[in-house]
Amino acid sequence: MGTISTIGLDLAKNVFQVHGIDSLGNILVRRRLRRGEVLRFFETLPPCLVGMEACGTSHYRARSIAAFGHTVRMMPPVYVKPYVKRGKTDAADAEAICEAVTRPTMRFVPVRSPAQQAALLQQKTRDLRVRQRTMQVNALRGHLAGFGIISAVVVAGLNQMITLLHAEQEMLPGPARKLFQETVAHLRALEQRIDDIEKQIIAEHRAISVSRQLAGIPGIGPITASAIVAAVPDASTFRSDRQFAAWPGLRARSESFSSLTMPCCPSCEHADRGDQCPCG
Repeated sequence: MGTISTIGLDLAKNVFQVHGIDSLGNILVRRRLRRGEVLRFFETLPPCLVGMEACGTSHYRARSIAAFGHTVRMMPPVYVKPYVKRGKTDAADAEAICEAVTRPTMRFVPVRSPAQQAALLQQKTRDLRVRQRTMQVNALRGHLAGFGIISAVVVAGLNQMITLLHAEQEMLPGPARKLFQETVAHLRALEQRIDDIEKQIIAEHRAISVSRQLAGIPGIGPITASAIVAAVPDASTFRSDRQFAAWPGLRARSESFSSLTMPCCPSCEHADRGDQCPCG
């Protein structure tokens, strides 16, 4: 029996699938592992290349398996999908991962450290709290409108809503008044949690030189800079600034000839700005 050189590991909640081959591509192992058996399995193997799809638990698994001397590489699932040869099963996925990880043109996802995962958790928790606050504000505004109390349609209008609520609370039925008070208390608590998380993020931002440098870019503040540092462990994985901009979904503004508006004449006052000329 040969020596395993490459392993494809299909991650799951409880049952993991392993597909291992030797340097010639011969299949040496194809088996299922319970969650508690995964680390024991890799602990007994000689160092080899281990591939897995990037997901919520992959960073922890990658660090744990790499501690045994293995080379662990994570790939975006969308890049692995073309290598699936038949119907989607755990065994087929593990085989596809095993093949994809050996491709010379494959792109890999850097493994995050525990500190980077914690920083990213702060960002996601803050985002969750902000969305919860927006939901509560919208619900409060809608319910108040049902009693004829109208306020501004912005999150900043929360203080106005609370002021109106206190001023008009006598006209509200007892049960409604109690529920409104509970909603306001919940909103205040959410705002306090958001402030606490933001203070933690800003404190860590000031301690990281890369984050401070990013904050020097116009339009980027401490929160955004900290999010970039947490989400991008290794910026060298992007070949250009354009590729990095495409990663979060940004795109360049179209500057094609057809998108430009030509002025009617050089003497028109709109010519310098390239605005739509009202003269013609």
